[in-house]
Amino acid sequence: MKAIRFHQIGTPEVLRWEDVAEPALGAGEVLIKVRVAGVNFADTLLRRGAYLTQPHLPEIPGFEASGMVEKVADRANEGLIGKRVVVLSQHCYAEYVEAPARELMFLPEGMSFEDGAAFPLQALTAYHLLFTADQVVPGKSILIHAAAGGVGLLAIQMAKQAGARVFGTVSTPEKAALAKQMGADEVINYAKSDFAEEVLKATGGRGVDLVLDSVGRATFVGSLRALAPFGHLISYGAASGPADPPRIGPLFEKSLKLSAFWLMTLSKTPQIAAKGVARVLEWITSGKLRLQVGLKLPITQAAEAHRKMEARETVGKILLTVE
Repeated sequence: MKAIRFHQIGTPEVLRWEDVAEPALGAGEVLIKVRVAGVNFADTLLRRGAYLTQPHLPEIPGFEASGMVEKVADRANEGLIGKRVVVLSQHCYAEYVEAPARELMFLPEGMSFEDGAAFPLQALTAYHLLFTADQVVPGKSILIHAAAGGVGLLAIQMAKQAGARVFGTVSTPEKAALAKQMGADEVINYAKSDFAEEVLKATGGRGVDLVLDSVGRATFVGSLRALAPFGHLISYGAASGPADPPRIGPLFEKSLKLSAFWLMTLSKTPQIAAKGVARVLEWITSGKLRLQVGLKLPITQAAEAHRKMEARETVGKILLTVE
């Protein structure tokens, strides 16, 4: 089979479309013919050697894909063959990927492979930030950084459905318009103004109850400043680099809470994970949650997808199609 692979840490140019061995299945696993792979900022971090886990060179990136089950191993149900599925796995920039049968997510009738690959990592991250790591209820106020990104646009919609007041930060007027279109109450262009100051002004000096921060170093101090008493900052990424190690002292004045979230933790809590999948798929199929695909490219152009993501030239989801 063929796959995108990199043999050294580096810029997007290290990504190559090349022949690799087909995945070997272990007991209880299935082989999936990939139709669409999702691109995430984590993929670029892995390629640069800056992710939570280090790549094992040569490495195939990619953490999510949609496709069809083509083969099953021992202790996997043969009835799965031909099923349209989505998977959170590893090495998804490929023609085939393996996954445990118990971790498959089944595409509802009528949902495309494109939508299937567009929702898992970003929509489930948004859901669990709002309803597992925290509990969003009517009247709660939330600041979402990178509001026009894949997680941001979905988090806006989910938070508004829950009755929250939503602030978002973006870098361009075009991204601001999209965040507004998705339901954000107030959008701040952080390139032109101090987002923390704007949030405090808009809330009469109180601040917001929750901040979702995937940016890291560039926003961390301002995120804490923008919080209301007993507010909660959830860090789930570091697009601008990791923030300095937090000090406990500054948290005391407003009794703030600081936590971290990583979607892969859900593999340790299958019941919580299943609840999130069911809820997100219900929202998508009922039209309550809109998936925004900002860029779709053939998988052979994975390097271009990475370049555009790192240059912040895209909004919503980036997809790679496999013919």
